Parts: sequence; C-alpha cells; structure tokens
Amino acid sequence: MKTRNILITLGLVLMIAACATNPFTGKKTLALVSNDQLFPMAFQQYDQFLAENPVVTNTSEAQMITRIGQKIATASERWLTANGYAGYLKDYQWEYNLVKDSAVNAWCMPGGKIVFYTGILPIAKNEAGIAAVMGHEVAHALANHGAQRMSAGQLQQIAGVAGAVAVGGKSQETQQIFATAFGLGSQLGVMLPFSRSHETEADRIGLTLMAIAGYDPAEAPELWKRMKAASGGQSPPEFMSTHPHPDTRIQNLTAWIPEAKAEAKKYGVTSFQ
Repeated sequence: MKTRNILITLGLVLMIAACATNPFTGKKTLALVSNDQLFPMAFQQYDQFLAENPVVTNTSEAQMITRIGQKIATASERWLTANGYAGYLKDYQWEYNLVKDSAVNAWCMPGGKIVFYTGILPIAKNEAGIAAVMGHEVAHALANHGAQRMSAGQLQQIAGVAGAVAVGGKSQETQQIFATAFGLGSQLGVMLPFSRSHETEADRIGLTLMAIAGYDPAEAPELWKRMKAASGGQSPPEFMSTHPHPDTRIQNLTAWIPEAKAEAKKYGVTSFQ
C-alpha cells in the first residue's frame, strides 16, 4: 500500500510540476519531456530515416513540398509573433523531404522535421491539398503533441505499476485480470481519446495556418473526402482509433472555414489559391 501511494503521489507531482502552455489554445499541457531533450532525439531519428529511405530530390514535386512547407512555417511565425510568442520557434529546425513510398502518409517530428510520401500526392491533388496536410503536420509540432504523448505514456506506466502493486498480494488470476483490464481501459479510455484530441486540434490549427499562408481552407474538407474515398470507407470504429472518423473531420473542417478565413484577414490575406 505504501509503495502504491508513493507511485500515485509521484505521478500527481509530475503532472502538476511539469506543465507547458499550448500557444494556440492557452491550455496547460503535460510536459514531462522538454524540447531540449526531445528535439535532438527527433533530429537524429529523422536523419537516420532519410539515410535508410529513398528521398526524392531535384524534382518539381520535391521543390513544391519545400515551398509549401516554408510558407506554412512563415505563417506559423507570423501568428505566434502577433499573439505574444515571438521566439517560440527558435529551436525548431524546419526541413521538408519527399520520400518515394506508396503509403498515403505524411508526418512531422518534434522540432519541425517533415516527410511526405509520394503516395499521398495524388490524393492531395493540388498545392492547397498539400498545404492542408502540411498545416496539420506542422500544427502537431507547434503544439508539442509529441512531448505530450510521451508524457502521457510515462504517467500510464506509473499508474500501471501502482495498480500492479495494489493487487500484488492477490491471486495470480486477479493479477492477470487487472493487467488485461488496465491495458484495455487505459488505451481505449485515455490514450486513444488523447490522440484523437491531438488530431482534432492539429486539424483546426492547420486550417488557420494554411489560410494565413494563402491557401484556400475550403480545400481541407475536400482533401478528407478524397482520403475517405481512397480508403474505400475502411476504418475502425472511432472509439478504437487514434484518429477521428473522416466524416467527423470533414464536418469539423467545414465548420471552421469561416474562422480560418477571418484569422487570415488579420494578416492581410483575403484571396486564396
């Protein structure tokens, strides 16, 4: 009992002491891992990934990925500076690479290291479609979602250890039931919704960033309609997925278009490509 209480207390102390502020929402977020720790690891992993995969260079598509990425990064800096976060990006090292792979995917590592797979280009269809994906991925990095997920994972481990200690004197069958129930319950009840909230947050932030960069935010829900069609409608139930259902994303993005355009107008952007 004493060990369990110590572990629970430790987890609570970590939650209270290790918080950061999301500049886009103003909310406090978990930050058990600092960017000083996370960014160097991310940069190293990114370089290793590039060394092991076919990077596309000196093509119009590769140049387009870089051009759009730079515009989204510039839009990010404009927004952050205007909202009292000048210097927020000082440790970010933006890099944009196109990798030859049929996967319909793109990702951004903490600190601004971005990869687009060639498989997503036909679905993105145009520059605005790529900007919608780019804005979403950049938003993950800006909101420090990687650090938050790592922090949540650490707390999940602490909770699991505390629970295991609590049933340590019980029968082996009871211990097995706890292990199964905790693993499923924490994953479906906490970690997956946590991931879905990040995806929704990145959708909303990304929509604003693409609009400030001069890309039509109305293209974002169209992109997700194409994504849904390309998947053949095959997706797990939303409560078992790390991502919101495509229909949910389409509905949300459509509702946020006026907000994104109004925000872009503050920066003199009133027409979009």
